[in-house]
Amino acid sequence: MTACVFDDLVGQERVAGYLRTAIESGSASHAYLFVGPQGSGKRTAALLLACAFVCDDNGCGACPACARVRRGAHPDVRVIEPQGAATYLIEQVRDELVPDMWLAPADGHAKVYIIERAEALGDASANAFLKSLEEPPPSVKIVLLTDDYDAVLPTIVSRCQVVRFSPVTPARAIAVLAERTGVGENGARAALAASSGVLPRALEFVRSPQRAAARDAMLAVMRDLPVMDGRDVLVSARDVLKAVRAPLEDVKARQEGEMRERVEFMGRQAQVKDVEARNKRELTAREREAVSELFAIAESWLRDALASSVGAASVMANRDASDDIAVAGECMSPAAVEEALEAVRRARRRVSYNVSPQLAVEAMLFEIQEARVCPRSWESP
Repeated sequence: MTACVFDDLVGQERVAGYLRTAIESGSASHAYLFVGPQGSGKRTAALLLACAFVCDDNGCGACPACARVRRGAHPDVRVIEPQGAATYLIEQVRDELVPDMWLAPADGHAKVYIIERAEALGDASANAFLKSLEEPPPSVKIVLLTDDYDAVLPTIVSRCQVVRFSPVTPARAIAVLAERTGVGENGARAALAASSGVLPRALEFVRSPQRAAARDAMLAVMRDLPVMDGRDVLVSARDVLKAVRAPLEDVKARQEGEMRERVEFMGRQAQVKDVEARNKRELTAREREAVSELFAIAESWLRDALASSVGAASVMANRDASDDIAVAGECMSPAAVEEALEAVRRARRRVSYNVSPQLAVEAMLFEIQEARVCPRSWESP
């Protein structure tokens, strides 16, 4: 069957055709390095390629194996991220990743490792990985991802098939969203802004009423911050986090159902620790994406305020909130907007350092409120 799963690689038709041909001809490499700017679809492409590797029909896109890969729930597809603050720890590679590669697949004929931020493989961790990258077990496929080709060690690059992803222009992304979902231009702009410009995530956003509701809640908070007291800010932080996490309840329900089916099929003696660990990883990753979406909405709102203040309303992303944003734009100086945007960046960093999302969002809202309530204080002397 044609590897139709690659039809979902929107905006990267050349890459989709290349990967489809490789799968259908049986010439796929054991190791790929996907290179391209953030938002170009590298991670989505890696998951779709994983579907093609583990699916019995070359990536049909409709079977249980493909569905599990795309949910992040397939036991033989692992997404690896650095455990160190900036790099992969040698222990992570030598004692965890490499030994795991030599274990047999749990549920099929192939295992796929998607390695985020390939540039974070430093000399020590790369040296522990090179032999397995060059000659992995026959069942193992490896896909490394990076935004910066030149930052990846040459010893890593030389052992991979390099696939380059082109930037997806905003106009192209808007057109694709309109074609695939029927949403109008304003809706497409809002979805892309909430998804940090990542087209596959924007497609999911458009199709999720819960995520749209979370966006509405965050826009309301951004509008009302100047008139909130301290308690209001704390309650708002709790409520918007509850809203962005709402879709996770469906994930939890699905995981619990799969666990019950596993026990019913295999009996009480079924090994569930590996499933529990995988489910926990999936929930953690999805929560991280949900909180990141909240930050993206705040950033886009603030950029729109700046655009409105300089008469550039045509580039605004949140046009359905243009009146509220225009009010903020009239009151905030460019310096105040920049300080508010820096508050969002600080919140992102705090979460990346494992600060509680609740605390990070609370601090962010208080800092944005200060920039909005006292905008003149950010003017240069």
